Amino acid sequence: MQTLTHAPVLARFGYAVSDPTRARILLALANGGAYPSDLADSLGVSRQSMSNHLACLRGCGLVAAVPDGRRTRYELADERLGHAIRDLLGVVLAVDPACCAADGTCQA
Repeated sequence: MQTLTHAPVLARFGYAVSDPTRARILLALANGGAYPSDLADSLGVSRQSMSNHLACLRGCGLVAAVPDGRRTRYELADERLGHAIRDLLGVVLAVDPACCAADGTCQA
């Protein structure tokens, strides 16, 4: 296991939220832990897709798998991530529509 700080942490976070489904997972987990099947159902994605996204987020160090009997619950790896995500929701951006689409994808 490697420990990252500063710019590499932001790069990992940026990569994680660059995918809309992963961003939605992080938003959901900012409100508390959840089971993959519940996340898949609430976000309207397949369980296989959810599994792949959670593996990516786990690999980025942003979520942790917590054994819960025969099931596994996922939560943010650090509670400060939840605070950061909620703070980011309050940010207002002035964007150039010719550059970025409403979903955040770059048009350039």
